Amino acid sequence: MLARLFRPLTNLMLGASITTLVGLAGCQSLLNSQYSASLAPTQGTVQLKGLSQTVSIRRNALGMPLIESNSFHDALFSLGYVHASDRLSQMVGMRLMAEGRLAEMVGPGALEIDRFMRAVNLKQSSAVLYQNASPRIKRFFEVYARGVNAYLFEYRDKLPMDISESGYRPAYWKAEDSALIFSLLNFGLAVNLQEELAALMLAQKVGADKLAWLTPTYPDEPLPFDEAEKLQGLALSGQIAGLSAINSAAGQVASLDMLGVAASNNWAIAPERARGGKSLLANDTHLPLSMPSVWNFVQIRTPKFNAAGVSIAGVPAIVAGFNGKLAWGMTMVMGDNQDLFLEKIKLQNKQPYYLADGKWLPARARSETFFIKGASPVRETIYETRHGPLLNSVLGERKHPLQPLQLSSGYGLALQTTQFEADKTLDAFFNLSRAQNIDQAFSATRDIRAMPLNILFADAQHIGWQVTGRFPNRRAGRGLLPSPGWDGRYDWDGFADPMLHPYDQDPPQGWLGTANQRSVPQGYGMQLSNSWYYPERAERIAQLAGTGKHDQKSMIAMQYDQTSPFVAKLQTMLAAPGMQQPLQQAIAALPASERSKAEEAYKRLSRFDGKLSATSGDAALYGAFLSESARLTFADELGGVDSASWQALVDTADLSYSAQADHLLGRDDSPFWDDLGSPGKEDKPAILARSLAAAVTFCESRLGSDRHAWQWGKLHSYTWTTETTQMAKYMSTSQQAAIGAIKGYLDRGPYPAGGDHSTLNVSAYHWGQDFDTWLIPAMRIVVDFSREEPLIGVNSSGQSGNPASPHYADGIEAWQQGRYMSFPFQTKNLEQVYGKQRLTLIPSR
Repeated sequence: MLARLFRPLTNLMLGASITTLVGLAGCQSLLNSQYSASLAPTQGTVQLKGLSQTVSIRRNALGMPLIESNSFHDALFSLGYVHASDRLSQMVGMRLMAEGRLAEMVGPGALEIDRFMRAVNLKQSSAVLYQNASPRIKRFFEVYARGVNAYLFEYRDKLPMDISESGYRPAYWKAEDSALIFSLLNFGLAVNLQEELAALMLAQKVGADKLAWLTPTYPDEPLPFDEAEKLQGLALSGQIAGLSAINSAAGQVASLDMLGVAASNNWAIAPERARGGKSLLANDTHLPLSMPSVWNFVQIRTPKFNAAGVSIAGVPAIVAGFNGKLAWGMTMVMGDNQDLFLEKIKLQNKQPYYLADGKWLPARARSETFFIKGASPVRETIYETRHGPLLNSVLGERKHPLQPLQLSSGYGLALQTTQFEADKTLDAFFNLSRAQNIDQAFSATRDIRAMPLNILFADAQHIGWQVTGRFPNRRAGRGLLPSPGWDGRYDWDGFADPMLHPYDQDPPQGWLGTANQRSVPQGYGMQLSNSWYYPERAERIAQLAGTGKHDQKSMIAMQYDQTSPFVAKLQTMLAAPGMQQPLQQAIAALPASERSKAEEAYKRLSRFDGKLSATSGDAALYGAFLSESARLTFADELGGVDSASWQALVDTADLSYSAQADHLLGRDDSPFWDDLGSPGKEDKPAILARSLAAAVTFCESRLGSDRHAWQWGKLHSYTWTTETTQMAKYMSTSQQAAIGAIKGYLDRGPYPAGGDHSTLNVSAYHWGQDFDTWLIPAMRIVVDFSREEPLIGVNSSGQSGNPASPHYADGIEAWQQGRYMSFPFQTKNLEQVYGKQRLTLIPSR
């Protein structure tokens, strides 16, 4: 979740100056020894200036820390020290991305990302958040920053490999930097920006009249033809300067997992459905597969604060977890709190003007200077309309990436967001972590306005759900697609009253659960979103949570469940009275070699049990069918699978309910069923028949002719990659070769994967592109109030982001095998989990 949330930028910077390491490639022990000095010790004594009393840090078998102190002040200081020692590269990378300063470390290859992020202006939004925080929260952030800086000072000449080899010297941490990281995470929860950009890419190819077929909102809702009417008559093709560059930059940000990750499951079981007679809560937050995960576990014990769960390096908080009395977890609401506005632009005396309700108004200007490693600084102007920054005033087609864009006449693309509103979100998150029951949890979560979340919480006897965030009231339109900025009818008119935000407590069904689905009925009194995720995960939660009694074991089984309800829906469609006979006729009309394959695929898929295990041959055939049906339905209209329009369709399928799924389950009258490459006019049965045959052909080509050897995990796999290897394609040939030489040291995998985007054990791939897993449950927690020690959890990678650490990748096997760690709250159980070995931090005199 947070879930868009967000992949860290760990090791992003390594490729900038890595050639010196090539000689060590393939020798992990040599690399470890060279950089072992960058690791903080796990035992002994360290003197630190800034502590008031002694602090103890013990670690469990996976390196997850227990911080014990006599004051919350010292605990926060120590948390900053621990976060920096475990995840300094991650913290530095996220800060640079949020500030739009990656090029200072990486070079020109990151400049377009920086331009995009400067336009978004997270620095201003974080300043608003921080300024409106209470003096108490500001003190907490300041103390945490001093802990980070204690590590930075001590290890200033012994930095982790990626930072050290880049030559970059990270600045000391400021309290405001934590608010900046929080704002980056908040920005990453928005999915509709990418959808609106993709919609423009699609509209340029198929026209506004067909766009609604490619942008469905939910299975039971009509296609958004009314929303697409906003774009009717507009000359979109070629008139939006820099659209492809903006889409590319947003895609780069998304590929670094800081934008548009529709993710996460949580559910809570009421006492009457629990075997132990007390509540249970489970949460698994989905993030793109990365090394390391954005999450890291921590437990803090002080006389007045005792909590354990997941944290984000750079933010002094436990984001989801348990405090001895209350458990809480979260998923994305899929809130649509961003809108893209098309603006009519003209130049007058070299100054951009934009049209607003019949008047031409001057665009506001702000200057930004980009410092670039290995190049001269670039100074550029960002322009803003009444709706927000013009993204294509800094992003556009250039002859050279360092050339500033001269904004010309045509359409501008202005981004309006809710991120500049003042509230008490930072205080509210901390209050939630201290809440002792669900009444206090409700009180705290209602003040979380900056971040749209489904927060579930539970105490021993009660469960609750609260939607947080800030949701705009639109005068007209729904915000699903870009709006004409010159027409005030589409402007925002304030925000929905927080009293309308959905919530629930102790429902008669005995459980609550969210999985990014549409959580309110059609016609609800406020608009949360149009961009709901596929409903299958939520449906599976309902199937399992609503059956029988539950305990810790059943919660774990749910988190590892790989049964897809979409399979049964597909089977129902194939066997429907109006489809079965036409489909059989279409299969019979195929050439003999194709006919036998289609018949084979039809029989196997019709009896498939829907379990997408890595070893399943039927799951492999099913995955191939989904891919081939998408290609045969849409690729001809979109210009082929290598086109920008096709990529836009693939991107939208990652974000929310997609045209691929929508057409498979319905839309018999869609114009996209016709194959433009053939003289006749195809219908849905004809395309499905071809897809069935093509699925078998695909499996034969990739997995061989022996059907017994087919396995889903041979097509579908996990690979834990660092940002270094992901960013290599933006670097020089020599840098790419150098990174490739140590890829085995940085990355892990591939490993066979089961599941897909529709299973509770999420393992999503890019539908229509490849089968490589990109989205997983990046962490899992379960709280069973009936147990002596209620909280268990597991991360998806290692506690450390430093490849030299023994805890860099040891969490992968635990995550694959479901080996959860216990986080004990009773003193008598601490030693069993954390042992006796400890690092003692003492005040420096």
